[in-house]
Amino acid sequence: MQTSITWAGGAAFIGETPSGHKVVMDGPPEGGGRNLGPRPMETLLLGMGACASYDVVAILRKGRQDITDCRVDITARRAEQDPRVFTEIHIHFMVIGRDVKQNQVERAIALSAEKYCSATIMLGKTAAISHTFEIRPAGE
Repeated sequence: MQTSITWAGGAAFIGETPSGHKVVMDGPPEGGGRNLGPRPMETLLLGMGACASYDVVAILRKGRQDITDCRVDITARRAEQDPRVFTEIHIHFMVIGRDVKQNQVERAIALSAEKYCSATIMLGKTAAISHTFEIRPAGE
């Protein structure tokens, strides 16, 4: 995999993915940024959340669970000193659907965390990662 990053002035950078998509990332105003896009570390968390969500949704669908939506909220802490790596990450899944089985959601999250989600497994090398979930009926 190969990506490219182009400096856009100040603290802004434009990343281009192998699939041809572009993402603007920027630093905070106090660091010379103009708040034109997410911070690079925010983008890293978003990628991890999307990776885990993709796995959970795919596993639940394969398990014939009637899900209509999946939302993930992530909270994270970073080290106080440089390098300011993530030290704690908590992922909360909200799965919406009809007659969704708790054991199926638990299994999907565990498989993602332990086997499939490269981003979660990689970030788990520096951060303690925890998971919770809730299941809500469709239409609420």
